[in-house]
Amino acid sequence: MIRSFRNGAGSVSLVLTVLGLRYATCSGKDRLLSCLSKPPLSQCSQFSQSAPVCFLAMPPLHSNARCRVYPGSDVARWPVPNEGVSWGSACPQYSPVRYTAPNVSSGPVWADPEIGVDSGFCPKFNALDNAVDRRSHEGTYRVENGYPLNPHGRTGITGRGLLGRWGPNHAADPIITRWKRDSEGRKVLHPGSKNPILQFVSIKRKDCGEWAIPGGMVDPGERVSVTLRREFGEEALNALQKTKEQRETLKQQITELFNSPSFQVYKGYVDDPRNTDNAWMETVAVNYHDASGSSVAQLPLEAGDDAGKVAWVEIDSTLQLYASHARFLEIIARERGAHWE
Repeated sequence: MIRSFRNGAGSVSLVLTVLGLRYATCSGKDRLLSCLSKPPLSQCSQFSQSAPVCFLAMPPLHSNARCRVYPGSDVARWPVPNEGVSWGSACPQYSPVRYTAPNVSSGPVWADPEIGVDSGFCPKFNALDNAVDRRSHEGTYRVENGYPLNPHGRTGITGRGLLGRWGPNHAADPIITRWKRDSEGRKVLHPGSKNPILQFVSIKRKDCGEWAIPGGMVDPGERVSVTLRREFGEEALNALQKTKEQRETLKQQITELFNSPSFQVYKGYVDDPRNTDNAWMETVAVNYHDASGSSVAQLPLEAGDDAGKVAWVEIDSTLQLYASHARFLEIIARERGAHWE
């Protein structure tokens, strides 16, 4: 059930009650930014009826991060029951498997060394560690015996898996959308909901074959805004394979797109199948929308980098996408009054 009320500033806030749990606080555009991972209000001792409340909430327990077999391997995770996910819950029988993929442990430039006396590597967690940002969007995370602990709990596997950094691995996801239009340029309405249909630029990942939002890792010392622009150009437009003249034209088109109005959809932990107890994905997802159909629609989509295919895909609730990407699209669809279900 969703209930709205006005707060002291006169803005409308919403309360979502799901299975008896009332979800956590925010209002206006802020509800799309940082409140998605907060717990149900029934678990918050400071909850007040007058506090603005978030109308969407991420699932309280990660599930992709507890997939039975770790991606890209035949390593089976220790099966973590729902009641054993939280580090605050007793789980004396917990016996996770330790795994770091060979391409990570071999020591590429984008990966950390092993932690320990032998390597001499002792990262500064919850801090800016030289150029590497080891701070979490979720706040301060626990460090135990020199190793960071996943802020969303146990995953059934320790080490880094396929992730390069101990602790948070920061990514950026540019979500590019346009309205689906007919041959005369009119918005196409869904026959069921009667709401206009949104389309987004989607890539088919080469590593797992799943459709996803184009995105990638934030390089050390790089601003998220730069990552968003770079990853879209590399993954959806194959910018790396263009001639100098083509790259310059493409740069102008991308600059126009990324200078257009946008909103931050999500910032925080991602329920990613690559996550482990000691390394996890976090992202900043930003929506850039071509309302007129005159900018993004003209960009030449061409798969590159980690993308096998790239296409405009219609947004609705039946989408099966990588990690938490479908959740991001739901937020965008509801914010823009588009068809979802």
